[in-house]
Amino acid sequence: MSKFQDLNKQYIDGEWRDGTGKTISKDTNPFNEETLAEFKMASVEDISEAYQSAKQAQKAWSETNPFERSTIMENAVRIMNERREELVELLVLESGSSHLKANVEIDFCIAITREAASFPLRMDGTMVPSLVLGKENRVYRKPLGVVGVIGPFNFPMYLAMRSVAPALAVGNGVVLKPDEKTAMSGGTILGKIFEEAGVPKGVLNVVVADMGEIEDSFVEHPIPRMISFTGSTGVGRHIGELCGRNIKKSVLELGGNNALIVLKDADIQRAVNAAAFGKYMHNGQICMSLNRIIVHRNVYDEFVKRFVDKAESIKVGDPRDKDTLIGPLINRAAIDRLLGQIEEARQQGAETVLEGKVDGNVMSPVILTGTNEVATAKNEMFGPVVTLIPIDSEEEAIRVANDTPYGLSGSVHTRSVEKGVEIAKQMETGMVHVNDQSVNDEPLVAFGGEKDSGLGRFGGEWSLEEFTTLQWISTQNKPREYPF
Repeated sequence: MSKFQDLNKQYIDGEWRDGTGKTISKDTNPFNEETLAEFKMASVEDISEAYQSAKQAQKAWSETNPFERSTIMENAVRIMNERREELVELLVLESGSSHLKANVEIDFCIAITREAASFPLRMDGTMVPSLVLGKENRVYRKPLGVVGVIGPFNFPMYLAMRSVAPALAVGNGVVLKPDEKTAMSGGTILGKIFEEAGVPKGVLNVVVADMGEIEDSFVEHPIPRMISFTGSTGVGRHIGELCGRNIKKSVLELGGNNALIVLKDADIQRAVNAAAFGKYMHNGQICMSLNRIIVHRNVYDEFVKRFVDKAESIKVGDPRDKDTLIGPLINRAAIDRLLGQIEEARQQGAETVLEGKVDGNVMSPVILTGTNEVATAKNEMFGPVVTLIPIDSEEEAIRVANDTPYGLSGSVHTRSVEKGVEIAKQMETGMVHVNDQSVNDEPLVAFGGEKDSGLGRFGGEWSLEEFTTLQWISTQNKPREYPF
């Protein structure tokens, strides 16, 4: 796998082949911009063929013995465990992941697939009492049919796997379209894993395409009954509109502007340690990353000093070095975007307390102080840039934290857990972590956002619910009297 053999192909109807699209895409290492692979991109016709393949194979797959489907999911877990080093290498080289982040990502993939292995055995039905004499009501849980999955570049393998594994496990056919910047680690490698695990031909398809060529065809195609999308709020809003117009389900995990609140009674060093991880894990390229740190003025100066010291101690550079914690952003455009936001924030009155240097596509930590109105606080940075905001009360902290259209994740630091919980309840986000940081994901817990951060929930019983539908079947066991 280190040579990426056969990972630069489309996977359609059980065959690995080139796409028939108009363009060739170079898949590059974001650290040194070396070309790792070239893809002949998929066309609209390839996407239609993938959906047709998934539809044709889905019925037999859904009727497969649940224990067999569960075993195939467990096989995928075994494969990921056995090939961890190869998967880590792929994530490091293609997505710029540090070894720490890549191993965390593999852990997440294994955990969600292991949980999905239980889903075939949980596709049960229920009996519901009837108002009608002699009627028996049954409610059956069934797969949706075919699911389209669109993945992002930042946690490419996991953020695809958390949809693909549950969708397959409950009996759906799946077509996966990864981000072209991480087409192998977010796409074709999943095809290889599940092919080897025993998923039948045609059930899972992987298409790598240029959005400029295929436009909205992946979402608007009549076959998929659901689109699962992880990415920006702007694109997610467009996909949600298309799904609504075409009467199909969507689950959307979108952007965030996540805040960590540090109250005056917090353990400052503990808060600093949490903030550094929550901000700089994978260079801040995580939807749950901290974007703002809101600190009570009584402890603000102490927090700023300790946080700057911590950030300066983080090793930055080549992600192939196992000690590196901050590697490259995904491309130069990401660097340029961040530099523009930083300059705008400075013009709006923000002050720089740690100036991060740029070397190629690598940016060292940048720490600004300012208000909730400066550009770096209002906009999701998706990079190693954070804004510290002083406040004078718990009420102000909550107001500032909620003053954003986003509502994905957040955190609160206080020595009183119950106070932290009460503040968390007032935060308009799908997830809040007391005395921790914002980057948390677990296979058994509901994961998802509020407001502009998305719709739906991943994880455990919530994934089982998202990737299935319900059918009511009644039987009239005694003759029923009708008024005519």
